[in-house]
Amino acid sequence: MTEAQGAGRAYGVDSEVGPLRTVMLHRPGNELRRLTPRNNDKLLFDGIPWVGRAQEEHDAFAQALRDRNVEVLYLGELLTEALGDPEARARAVKGTTEDLRLGDTLRDYLRSSLADLDPARLAEALMAGVRNDEVRAGGLVTSLLAHEDFLIDPLPNLLFTRDSSVWIQDSVAVTSLAMPARMRETQLTELIYGFHPRFTGADKVYDHQLEHVEGGDVLALGPGVLAVGVGERTTPAGVERLARRVFAKGLAHTVLAVPIAQQRATMHLDTVCTMVDVDAVLMYPNMAEEMRALAVTTDGDQLHVAEPEPFLVAAAKALGIDTLRRIDTGLDPVTAEREQWDDGNNTLALAPRVCIAYERTVETNARLEESGIDVIRISGSELGSGRGGPRCMSCPVLRAPVK
Repeated sequence: MTEAQGAGRAYGVDSEVGPLRTVMLHRPGNELRRLTPRNNDKLLFDGIPWVGRAQEEHDAFAQALRDRNVEVLYLGELLTEALGDPEARARAVKGTTEDLRLGDTLRDYLRSSLADLDPARLAEALMAGVRNDEVRAGGLVTSLLAHEDFLIDPLPNLLFTRDSSVWIQDSVAVTSLAMPARMRETQLTELIYGFHPRFTGADKVYDHQLEHVEGGDVLALGPGVLAVGVGERTTPAGVERLARRVFAKGLAHTVLAVPIAQQRATMHLDTVCTMVDVDAVLMYPNMAEEMRALAVTTDGDQLHVAEPEPFLVAAAKALGIDTLRRIDTGLDPVTAEREQWDDGNNTLALAPRVCIAYERTVETNARLEESGIDVIRISGSELGSGRGGPRCMSCPVLRAPVK
C-alpha cells in the first residue's frame, strides 16, 4: 500500500506499527452478564468479570485511542446497521438457528421470532444469546431443557475483535475460529463486511467456512510479510490456505509459519510476540529461544517451504533487514511468566515506538520504555479475565504506511 493509497482509503493495513487511523472494538455488554460459574469455562473465560468495571476500562481504552486521533468503530453498532439490510437479516437468522441442538419445532419458532425483531434487538439477541426461559416455543426440546439453558449461546469473546477478522493490505480475512464457543462470531463479522455501507466493495481474502485461522495468530511484520502462528487455534492447513490466497492476490511475498508450543496462556502468536517498532518485537523470553519459523513463498504455481530457522532470523530475512531487536517480557523467568499471563506481550502499536499496554505489567512496560518505546498504560483488571490484552481487543481497519 503506497502513501497515496493510504491517504485516500477507508481501510488497509500493511504492518503492525503503521500509524493507526481506524480500529474496530467491541464494548462489553450483556453477553458478559450471561457468564456464570456454570458456563464460563465453556465460553473460554477464566473468571466472571465485573461488567460495569470492564465497561469503564474499555471506555478508557477507547478514549486513549481517540486521544491519539484514532477513529473508533464499534462492532455492535456496525452489526446493527448492517442488519438493516433484509438479506443480512435473513442470513443472520438462518446461520444462528442451524444448531443441531434446537430441533425442528424450536428452530422454526426462533426463526420466526428473530425475523420479527428490529435490527437493534436482533443484534442484541445474536450477541447476548437467548435463554430457554425467555421464549414460549413449546415442544419437547424446551420442555427437557433447564429454564436457564441457552438456546442461542452468548458471545462474550466478541470483546476480542482481533480474532474474527484481520486486514491484509486492502483485503479483509474473515477468519475461521476453532473453538465451538466462538464459531458464530465470524458469521456476524462477515455480515458487517458484506452489508455495511462502510465496507462496500471491500475485497475478501478468507472466510469462516475455510480451514481454521484466527486473527490473533496473524502478524503483519511489514509490507508483504506475514507471520502466522500454528498451534491450538490456527492449523497447518489454515496457514497453507491463507498463504495460497494472499499470494494469489499479491498481498504478500512471504508467509512465516510459526509453530507455538502450547501452554495455557499461549493460544495465539500475539500472546508471545508483538511488534512495537519497524525493527523491534516484544517477546516472551521463556519461549523466544525455541521459536522457529518456516518461510513459505511461491513461484506462482506452487508453494515453497524453507527449512525451519530461528523466528527472528527468518523474520529479518523476509523483511530485508539485518536484525530485529528483541525486548523481553519481565526481568527474570518467573516475572516473565507472570506478566505474559497478564497479557504483557499483547501490546497494540499506535505508531512506531508507541504502544498501548496493561498497566499491571510493570516490569515489561519499564523494559519497553528503556528501549525507547512510549507506553500508554490502561487498566485491565476486569477486561483481562478472558485472557486478552490491547491487541486482542482491537482490529485495525486502517493504518497509514510507515514513512
